[in-house]
Amino acid sequence: MGGFDARRYGADWADVYDDVHEGIVDTDATVDGLAALVGPAATILEYGAGTGRLAIPLAERGHDVVAVEISEPMVERLQAKPGAERLSVVVGDMTDVALGRTFDLAFIAFNSIFALGSQDDQVRLFGNAAAHLRPGGRFALETVVPKEPQPRIVQLDGTRVAITTGTLDHVTGLYSGTWVLVGTDGVSVRPITGRHVGHAEMDLMARLAGLELEHRWADWARSPFTSESRGHISVYRKP
Repeated sequence: MGGFDARRYGADWADVYDDVHEGIVDTDATVDGLAALVGPAATILEYGAGTGRLAIPLAERGHDVVAVEISEPMVERLQAKPGAERLSVVVGDMTDVALGRTFDLAFIAFNSIFALGSQDDQVRLFGNAAAHLRPGGRFALETVVPKEPQPRIVQLDGTRVAITTGTLDHVTGLYSGTWVLVGTDGVSVRPITGRHVGHAEMDLMARLAGLELEHRWADWARSPFTSESRGHISVYRKP
């Protein structure tokens, strides 16, 4: 993937993936928001499914879910969870996976598009999503709004905090960062790299893939997206 291997993220983060996301995102609100985009018993494709924090509860609601994940350590943790038997798991590259079927909804959740290391890979993801959508199907993306990185402290839970910092190359969009996790179980250092992409660039990628912008919100409560928004959700529709 453009010289960047997304498998590295899984190897570095699988053991703390759920704890970290529990501390920085509202998983229940995300599941509710995604489910609201489709009807009952919908077909759903998740790219970069990680340990199944979204795919499993969506499957438990009766949806036919396919979870695509390139990292085997992530998949191992997903498949060990209760409810994993309700969904289909595909170990593969989200930019070129071919499933031979179409879906009502495809999505990539919290910042996972940033894990792709080049603009070409991100364009291919949009094309892959379009190829897997039925007419009228939707592709949803969720990210933070890319801004100049600043050192910060994140309270993850009652036993762990994270100290984060990084650098952003404004020419290429490539981000290189570090999370230092400090908790009762000790200290660990986790790298995180990828390419930041904003909503305007995503809109062009969507147009190249034949998709149309349908919704844009600041969060899953469908708050208006403004210049002050810290988060970003875009929903594209296949005509």
